[in-house]
Amino acid sequence: MQQSVSRRAKRLEEAILQELAQILIEDIQDPRLILVTLSGVRLNVDLTIAEVLYTHSGEASKMSDVQKSLESARGYIRKLLGQRLKFKYVPQLRFKWDDYLEEIIYEPPE
Repeated sequence: MQQSVSRRAKRLEEAILQELAQILIEDIQDPRLILVTLSGVRLNVDLTIAEVLYTHSGEASKMSDVQKSLESARGYIRKLLGQRLKFKYVPQLRFKWDDYLEEIIYEPPE
């Protein structure tokens, strides 16, 4: 996915991130998503796909459950996002585990 670098895309990414965080807190009642933290959103060049980066501060064995839960709620989350932001077109949501912090913490010494 080629990431957009325009100022408009950056504003949309911030708006989407804020609303998704609110949706996870207020509207999603799945107990598997309690410790999920959204760390960023990346939009592609034509603004049709939003890659949502997330982390989970629970056990590593629960990662697949968290991913499955996010995937199953994707349509509902997208619907709520469209209602709140009133976009003409709501981008497709793709949830991706954000391993950036893990790479920094667990990087072996040289």
